[in-house]
This record gives sequence, C-alpha cells and structure tokens, in this order.
Amino acid sequence: MTAKTSHDGTLYVVATPIGNLEEISPRAINVLQSVDVIACEDTRHTKKLLTHLGISKPLTSYYREKEQQKAKKLLQGLQDGKKIAIVSDAGTPGISDPGAVLVNMARKAGIPIVPISGPSALITALSIAGLGDSQFFFAGFPPAKKKARRTFFKQLSPLPWPIIFYESPHRIEQSLKDCLLCMGDRQGILFRELTKIHEECRQGALSALHTSCAGKNRGEFVVLIKPAPQDNTDKPEDLDDLILWYRNRPDMTLKDAVHRIAADLDLPRTRIYQRALILWKK
Repeated sequence: MTAKTSHDGTLYVVATPIGNLEEISPRAINVLQSVDVIACEDTRHTKKLLTHLGISKPLTSYYREKEQQKAKKLLQGLQDGKKIAIVSDAGTPGISDPGAVLVNMARKAGIPIVPISGPSALITALSIAGLGDSQFFFAGFPPAKKKARRTFFKQLSPLPWPIIFYESPHRIEQSLKDCLLCMGDRQGILFRELTKIHEECRQGALSALHTSCAGKNRGEFVVLIKPAPQDNTDKPEDLDDLILWYRNRPDMTLKDAVHRIAADLDLPRTRIYQRALILWKK
C-alpha cells in the first residue's frame, strides 16, 4: 500500500435510504455536507435526496457501464486532495451496486476509505424474514439472459441455506419461473418496495409467488428461497453407492447429484461425473 501524503483526500462510502428518506443517518448527512464532490449512479436520483436534505454539492455520475473509466478520474481527484463520497441510488455502494472498482483503486493508492454504514435491502429483508439462523447465501442479481440465469439457479439449488437475491420489476416474473424450474416448488418470501409506502411481503410456494407476479410489476424486489428439505437418511461413503443413492432421490438430476457428491466427498466433479455417467442409467 502506498503511503498517504499530505495532499491525499478521503473516500467516503455512504449508504443512502432504500425508500424512506428518514432512514439516512446524521453522520451520513454530515459527510455529504462536507465533501467536495459526490459520485452517484444517477445524478437525477441523488439530486432529489440532496434537495430533501438541503444539501448542494457537485455531482458526478458513476455507473456500472463506465465504472472503470470514472474510477480513474475520481482517483485522480482523491490524489489531488479532494474528499469524495460515493453513493448508490439506494442502499450501500458495492453491494450489488457500483463502488468496488473505486474502493480497490483507492486502497491500492493508499487513500483513506471511510464506510458510512446505513440501509441495505439485504439486511432489511433478513430482519423480517424470521429465519432463526444466521446462515444464508446472498446471490446478488441473477444474470439477465435466460440460459445464464437458469445455470445460475441450478448451481445454487444444492446449497443447504436460504438463498437471497435481488431482482428488477421487469424480470421478477421470469426469474421466479426459472427458480421454480431449477429448484422445485420450494417455500419462499418476496419483499417489494421495502421501507416505502407500498411495502409488501408475500410468503408461500414458488409457484404461488410466480403467479402473483404475472403481468406488470413495480418496485424493486428482494427474493428469499428456502432450502430444499434435508434428507436425514445416512448417506453411503463409497462413491458408487453414493451415486446410486442420489439417483434414487426424487427429482434429482445427474448434474445436481455430481455437485452434491463433490461437496460430500471432497472429490473433483470431473471424476464423479465420469463415474456417474456409467452408473446413472443402470
């Protein structure tokens, strides 16, 4: 790490409200008032927040498609001694939102990085999910294209923890359909418009949640998929026996079995797959 010089500035990673504007902390307000420039996904969106707070500061766009290019310019400002805050449209930067590129560049250059904690749709959803266990898997946003999205959900399917992901209103119906196809009709929870006026939480089978999203949807979604019921039957420890054991499980595909056996026995998937091809159809 490069040593900090007297001319270096500071990068503030500032969490902003995901809906209700009263969520923003006094510390976040103070930082936004004190910095030289605010980097944001959509300057129009952040302008509304700053107007509500009575803050007037220079804004610069910092969005996913130009993240690398914009980060270089912001880093130069930091090295020139500027104090810069980075915000996302809602929630915490770097959590399925732009931010990581600039943070990594700043750290490598020895620029101080200060997190200003606050709202996160992930944590907000978990707080009312009632899981009773602290373990979960956060998957971010699923891929936009159908083939990649289905591969994504198939890879997540064997996990023994609740799976949480974000989705946009125009893709939520298709994502739930692909979840149902790849994971079966598990139980889930659908959160919409968290902390906003029309906040909604729906719980039920994936088939029912998918049906409820048919047609036009509004608002951002957080989806929680509960793990498949665990089979407590003792599993064989021999590779061949374990392949046959999984083959006899309801709705188990060869590919899912290979993933699970690899985790069970800590063996390479290629070796398991080659042996499974021989045994699966016997």
